[in-house]
Amino acid sequence: MFSFNCFDGTKGVGKITDDGAAAGAVQFSGAGQTRHMRLPSNTLQVRGQQICASIKGIPFEPCFNLNKTDNVSFRGSVSGMGFAYCDFRRHGNARVFLARSISKPRSLRAPGVTRSADAAASRAEMRPASVQSEAPLELRRSASE
Repeated sequence: MFSFNCFDGTKGVGKITDDGAAAGAVQFSGAGQTRHMRLPSNTLQVRGQQICASIKGIPFEPCFNLNKTDNVSFRGSVSGMGFAYCDFRRHGNARVFLARSISKPRSLRAPGVTRSADAAASRAEMRPASVQSEAPLELRRSASE
């Protein structure tokens, strides 16, 4: 799982799989809604020291130079355009990272639902339904014997 911030303000989180696919969330130019993106298998390909992208609808395949900046970070810049770059940071536990990236806490209750503060009423609501007692099962001989 990686988070990234780009020179133009674009930012997001994503995951690259071993088969060259990628998926994540992107906010372009740092404004507007976050979009969920998915690139199919074999979109990202390693070519020497570069990573190239084969994206349907683009007449060329952009390649990116990668430069490690520390143990968990690297910068990817478009080949031939060093000013066009994104800084990537690896995050170990994807579930924890995604949970922390949610901007506001969410309630477990549906909106507009309120509960009574009366303790007696809440105890009555929590009482289990009456269980009908059934007689124990009996084994009977069949009539044919």
